[in-house]
Amino acid sequence: MTDRNKVMYGPPGFAYVYLCYGIHHLFNVVTNEVGIAQAVLVRAVKPLDGIAIMAKRRNMAKPTTGGPGTLSQALGIVTAQSGTDLLGKLIHIEDRGIRVPPKSILTGPRIGVDFAGADALLPYRFRAKIPDQT
Repeated sequence: MTDRNKVMYGPPGFAYVYLCYGIHHLFNVVTNEVGIAQAVLVRAVKPLDGIAIMAKRRNMAKPTTGGPGTLSQALGIVTAQSGTDLLGKLIHIEDRGIRVPPKSILTGPRIGVDFAGADALLPYRFRAKIPDQT
């Protein structure tokens, strides 16, 4: 445990945000019980609201959120927010009743974790194949 990652050892439902390559703020959701460091990296979203502010933050006409660094930039998430309760007002996850059919959930090997050896090949990368809702 370090000062940077101690949030992951805390209760689930909190943001763990760290800096990658000294540039990208990466947003994770702590998922396990106290004392067990585990979090899920949020790599992308399909925004339904706030698209104009995301575009402004990304300096683009239409924001892209297809990578963990660009997602955090579009959402305005920075390392200072690590430890934020995700049921609070600053950053929150809500259930809007959108259901992704299990057959639409794709799995594959993790990305950027070659140091994990054989564990890097485990199918722990998930993404949803969601039809365009516009």
